[in-house]
Amino acid sequence: MTAPSVLVHQDQSLLAKAVAARLVTRLVDVQAARGGAHLVLTGGGVGTAVLEEIAATPARDAVDWGHLDVWWGDERYVSTGDEERNETGARKALLDHVDVDPKRVHAMPSSDSGLSPEDAAEQYAAELRAATRPEDHGVVPSFDVLMLGLGPDSHVASLFPGMPALYEEERPVVAVRGAPKPPPTRLSLTLPSIHTAREVWIIAAGESKAGAVRLALSDAGPVQVPGAGARGRQGTLFLLDRAAASQLPPELGRIASP
Repeated sequence: MTAPSVLVHQDQSLLAKAVAARLVTRLVDVQAARGGAHLVLTGGGVGTAVLEEIAATPARDAVDWGHLDVWWGDERYVSTGDEERNETGARKALLDHVDVDPKRVHAMPSSDSGLSPEDAAEQYAAELRAATRPEDHGVVPSFDVLMLGLGPDSHVASLFPGMPALYEEERPVVAVRGAPKPPPTRLSLTLPSIHTAREVWIIAAGESKAGAVRLALSDAGPVQVPGAGARGRQGTLFLLDRAAASQLPPELGRIASP
């Protein structure tokens, strides 16, 4: 796993614009090199704002959307179309506005699928396995970019501090029951799946995230500070606004905008 780099933007609006521009550039570069790309989306305010910024920029047309596989790091186990679902927000913000291949948009199962959360997690794991190539050397694709939000409690995806999912070493996807943040039932990638990503981007904005950012960049263990365990194989970026970076020593973050 890689040591993280920190990039600080002036405010949440500029952060969303900058991450959107960075993501478009990264996807274009990956597709030029390999033809396709695997992207893992995150929900939340900033994650959705990034997708809205991509939809709004003419640069979005540089991405070959038909050869992009879209995944999610976690999902709330509620019904299809529910506003709580990360998929719902992503479709409204971006996916409904670009020419994605529906077969390459890999939404996690919903609560009206007829599956238990555990069976839903296994079904998503099977979908991940089916998308792997020999060079991936694992049970999930080598995600090119895996985006994560960071909760004030330092949770990433739906991996909350101290919960059993953080001890999982074999399964790529798990059902999470009793999450401290509603809704209580969720599906989530596990840390081993996150570690397969070539690049992990942790995106956080606001003063309420400052303590979690500080801990996630410390030597804390991932069971108590899940954000400290979210790292990529080739790169780990903490993309922050000034408020979220306010508890970091000045030498740790590079200011990216005035």
